Parts: sequence; C-alpha cells; structure tokens
Amino acid sequence: MPGTDLVRLRLALTAFFALDGFVFAGWVVRIPAIKEQTGASASALGLALLGVSAGAVITMTLTGRLCRRYGSHLVTVVCAVLLSVSVALPPLTHSALALGAVLLVFGAAYGGINVAFNSAAVDLVAVLRRPIMPSFHAAFSLGGMIGAGLGALVAGSLSPIRHLTGLAVIALLVTAVAGRALMRCEPLTPADGGRPAEGSVPRHDRRTRALVVVFGLIALCTAYGEGALADWGALHLEQDLDASPGAAAVGYLFFALAMTIGRLSGTTLLERLGRTPTILVGGSTAAAGMLLGALAPYLWAALLGYAVTGLGLANLFPVAVERAGALAGPTGVATASTLGYGGMLLGPPAIGFMADWYSLPAALTSVAVLAAVATAIGFTTRHVRTD
Repeated sequence: MPGTDLVRLRLALTAFFALDGFVFAGWVVRIPAIKEQTGASASALGLALLGVSAGAVITMTLTGRLCRRYGSHLVTVVCAVLLSVSVALPPLTHSALALGAVLLVFGAAYGGINVAFNSAAVDLVAVLRRPIMPSFHAAFSLGGMIGAGLGALVAGSLSPIRHLTGLAVIALLVTAVAGRALMRCEPLTPADGGRPAEGSVPRHDRRTRALVVVFGLIALCTAYGEGALADWGALHLEQDLDASPGAAAVGYLFFALAMTIGRLSGTTLLERLGRTPTILVGGSTAAAGMLLGALAPYLWAALLGYAVTGLGLANLFPVAVERAGALAGPTGVATASTLGYGGMLLGPPAIGFMADWYSLPAALTSVAVLAAVATAIGFTTRHVRTD
C-alpha cells in the first residue's frame, strides 16, 4: 500500500478510536443522573451496567470471525453506526431492567468496534514496524476527555436525553466522514507469514494460545480499572466527597486527560524502555494512584489520584492487545479483548456489591490490587518475544 494510503488509513482509524472514547465518556458522565432517573440501588445499577460488558464480551467472541470474513474496515463502520444510535437509548429507560437491556445493545456495538479497529491497527503496526499502538489508544482517551469535558459543561443544564441524543447525531456525522475514508483503504496483509489467509480458520499451537490468554489477563486487569473509574468514579466523588455533578464529571476528565498524555508518549516510551519496563512502571503507578483516588478524604486529592491512575494504566491495554494480535492476528485481538472486557464484566457488579457490603471507596481499592497483578504478570512474561 502506498505511503499516502497508509497515512489515510492511520487517520481514519484514529478518528474511530477518538469517536469510541467520545461516545463512551458521554455516556459514563451521565450515569449518576440515569441512576437517579431509574431509582436503582448500587447493586441494581451494577447489574444494569453489566449489560455493557456482557454485550461487549459476547460480541467480541464473534467479531474476530467477522473481521476475517468481511474485513475489519467494514465491521468497524457498521459497529460505529450501531454505537452512535444506541448511546441515545439509556435516557429513555425508567427501570434498572430496561437500562440493562439497552446497555446490552450499546455494549455489543462497543465490543465489536473495539475488536475491529484494534485488528486493523495491529496490522498497520506490523506493516510500519513501529510501536504506534498507544497513539491510537491516545485518540480514544482524547475523545474520552472531550466527551467528559462536554458532559461536565452541560450536566447542570441539559437533560440526559438531550445530551446523549446530541452525541448520537455528532457520532453519526463523524462515522459518515471517517467511514468513507476507511472503506477507500485496502486491507493490509502483514508480511509475517504467520497470519492465516482471509476467510480461513486460524490454527495456533498450545503455547501461542496460552500466551494470548496471558496477555489477555493484563488487559483484564487494566480494563477493570478503566471500567471502575468510568462507571463508579463520578458517583464516588458525588456520594462520598459531596462534589457537584459538574465537579464529579471532571474526575473522569482528569483520568482521561492523564491517560491521553500517557498514551501520546507511549510510542517514545516503548521505543526507549521496551514493553516490560513500561508495564512494570505503569502498573505500579496505577496501583498507587488508585489508592489515593479511592481513600483520599479531599476532592482535590481524589482528582489527583484519578489522574495518576490514568497515567499508570495508559499503555497497559494497548501493549497487551498489540502483543496478542502480533501472535495470532484478529483471533488474538478478539481473545485478549474478550478477556480484557471480561474485567469490565466483572467490575461493575463486583464494585456494586462491595459498595453495598462495605463502602464505595473500599470497593475501588480493588482497582489497585488488579493493577499490581498486571505488573506481576508483565514481569513474568518479560522474556516472551512476539516479533
């Protein structure tokens, strides 16, 4: 593929990563308002939020096959349309059960687009032979920062239905522009000789499958933390630290901003330090930051903790997914992503039940524990080569 086409492909994929973060953040900053609207308890809300992760995990197990059959570009565009439409549905619900049902659709679109554009990004990384995967996830975080910032601005003046309907319209317009550019790019064929031909059933040895699962566990620990702050971070600030709705939304903004900065510097960090030191430093930083964010008695300290956590988690997920994809193509991306969002599947109900049994701050310390686990896994896989 000519250089200009590679640039066009990178820009189109970057736009979809940013769109995904923008839409997702727009939803999560309105969770407190949706909780009040539905009258759900912490446990009931946790089960309803399970719909996002359940839909994502179910779809991720199928999307790798769809990418091999129809191409990751087409699957990305189709899932983006569904994601854009479904984000407007939660404000229409008035019970935890109905909320869970529409979040299942939202989660299915979210999971599908994540596998599809990550698969396309892994192929581009292989062709360019540079560790640019964090730059795509930086776009996701930047989109999240913009979505959270917009949410903070309108939380006190716009109802959830007007806010999220507006997001849906914006998302559909971006999909129309970026989707046209993406569909004009030919799918890449990395010259590693190890990928199965399009439409064929991939076969990997036991060691490869085991390594993909191990990398997926790193993604699981990371996604648990991201999901926890997305779903419960704003509620913690409002409920436990008496923050206003706008200030609570700023919490996720700080987290997303720090994660964006971390991922923008991720390529340079990986080129200079390598994968293992990046994981070790990132996991340790995230663990310390989340302890501060969950247990600090002051709003400013909790916001600082959220930011430190975002900086630490920034490059763990993209490194894990890239390593799994380098080993096993779309199947590896799908497996690692499924395990990763399994962390989000586990997180919402686990934190909800722990919050009822103990307290929400105590429940959020589980994020620090899993960040430490990701650090330990990264250390044990330090000698594994995927290139």
